[in-house]
Amino acid sequence: MDNTSKNKAYFHLPGLFEFYDLYSAFLPLYRKHREYFYDWCEIASVYGAPADCIWGGGRVGFGEYEAEDVLALMNEYGISSRLTFSNSLLKPEHLTDRKCNALCELFAGSKGVQNGVIIHSDLLLEHIKNYYPGLYFVSSTTKVQTDFNQFIKEIERSDFKYVVPDFRLNKLYNKLDTLSKVQKDKVEFLCNECCSFYCKDRKACYETVSRKNLGENCPDHICTAPDAGDGYLFSKAMKNPGFISINDIINIYLPLGFSNFKIEGRGLGSAVNLEFLLYYLTRPEYQLTVREEIYLDSMLDLF
Repeated sequence: MDNTSKNKAYFHLPGLFEFYDLYSAFLPLYRKHREYFYDWCEIASVYGAPADCIWGGGRVGFGEYEAEDVLALMNEYGISSRLTFSNSLLKPEHLTDRKCNALCELFAGSKGVQNGVIIHSDLLLEHIKNYYPGLYFVSSTTKVQTDFNQFIKEIERSDFKYVVPDFRLNKLYNKLDTLSKVQKDKVEFLCNECCSFYCKDRKACYETVSRKNLGENCPDHICTAPDAGDGYLFSKAMKNPGFISINDIINIYLPLGFSNFKIEGRGLGSAVNLEFLLYYLTRPEYQLTVREEIYLDSMLDLF
């Protein structure tokens, strides 16, 4: 899919493996009743990783569904699957992992829409380029590139189809508007981050996740940000200075020429992620209808 239309917002959603049940209920509704949803947006991709993937990063994966079933669901609806392999601490000996290589082989060989990998490690990037050239690459926000010039250099790397900047760059409109059309087409904004805007430990937090995915016995990262004990609250995320609302998308980002938007939530529950689908995709007058359709699906455990 060429996600470059100035009048369309393309969303990249969380939980490829983690929320298979939710998407199994939501996507048929999205197709059958397209009138329930905004006509200025599309679902471009769903990202995630199953449990026990040592290449994983960002969040510890917990999805238990078969990769073949996940891929079949996304292919049925023409949605790109993205493997979240953003571990930042990989070494050469990790590249032979059978499970992660098998996933790349499966998704690279799919006959449907092209699939991709969200990636941090250049070591892993070269490995996947060499062995699974059918996959595209997304530069992960776990790189925590808060310097705008560093972000520009990342955009200019030909390896990446998309680059997800640190959310603290989201509102630098004057600088963002200086990008060329080609550069703007590669930017994928993280919309709903709840992490403190002034956090200085974000990279250390991601490294802890990388260590856990590698199976290392390490202490949990203790967040020192205000209200960290509250966990993720969408209402709190909406107050974050980096939050991107639907009005921002319509009135600022689309007119500026940006079209790709990432929703976080892979480590949250299905009920919270449904709220993201309602807010970003669903017309207000149909949100209750969609919520009831999903909640009344007896096969879906949202809590």
